[in-house]
Amino acid sequence: MTLLMKESFLATSLLPPQPDDTQLAEAAVEFPDNFLLIELCGEHDRNLSELEGKLGTQILRRGNYLVAIGSAEAAKETIDVLRALYARLEAGREVGSADIDRELRMNGKGDGAKTPPKPLGDQLEMFRGGAVEIKTRKKMVEPRTAAQKAYVQNLFAHELGFGIGPAGTGKTYLAVAVGVSMFIEGHVDKIILSRPAVEAGEKLGYLPGDMKDKVDPYMQPLYDALNDFLPAKQLAKLLEEKRIEIAPLAFMRGRTLANAYVVLDEAQNATSMQMKMFLTRLGEGSRMVITGDRTQVDLPRGVQSGLQDAERLLGQIGDITFNYFTSKDVVRHPLVAKIIEAYEADEA
Repeated sequence: MTLLMKESFLATSLLPPQPDDTQLAEAAVEFPDNFLLIELCGEHDRNLSELEGKLGTQILRRGNYLVAIGSAEAAKETIDVLRALYARLEAGREVGSADIDRELRMNGKGDGAKTPPKPLGDQLEMFRGGAVEIKTRKKMVEPRTAAQKAYVQNLFAHELGFGIGPAGTGKTYLAVAVGVSMFIEGHVDKIILSRPAVEAGEKLGYLPGDMKDKVDPYMQPLYDALNDFLPAKQLAKLLEEKRIEIAPLAFMRGRTLANAYVVLDEAQNATSMQMKMFLTRLGEGSRMVITGDRTQVDLPRGVQSGLQDAERLLGQIGDITFNYFTSKDVVRHPLVAKIIEAYEADEA
């Protein structure tokens, strides 16, 4: 105990400046497995350093103990996050920067979402103990914020859902991940991903190539998401067999989409008529997800966004879910959240 207190005293000089009315506190936790503890700390203790920087604490290691020193609240949060990360390692999963970020965002905040009705098949496991995981062929995907967790739960539990919020919040990425998971487990026979081919300042007609060459760049984010979840050869075969389709919104007219998982991305650029057309494609055994960002409408001036119309008209239908994201849910570079907040403040 004496040794620990000496180390704590020496460490205080290395901490970030504390407010005068903040008294330093310490909290400790013991981890029994030395090998897992090494993984928890990371190479050259980089995981601990990242956690220290984000919470303004210092973490000391003494044998199998990790001691967090800082404000009482920060020290407790540091220990809570370390426990959660250690539990991941015990379950056979890795711990990296993204996992630290996820635990910091999720720790102690809850998701504010009701437990969904019976999830499909093996996905029941992911709701036990509050964990949410999406199994794909290439990797396991986990929500990193409470809003993302509620969104994923709703996508598994409901046939029609909306994800609305700024860029970088994982709306499309998670929707495609859920679709791949459902496809792999046999809950749907095909995946259909669509976007309105609306120019954001450029004209399609001036691009070289045939119609596919002109449209494919607009669909590239959907290809990128699929490449993250499926091996290249398998994805190429599924695209060739049309068990996975990526097509502009205009190509959906006249179709009935049965036993399919359907995603409409960038829905803020669909007109009201296009949105109605798309929503009425929903067939037997299908699931549908609509994602969009109300602040990035590229429609001509005076044309009503179909996403806004859908919110207004469908918001009271109980079987349809609406999940909303903010700058706090951005999981890209930290500057993206600050950029979004700056634009929002300017528009207020």
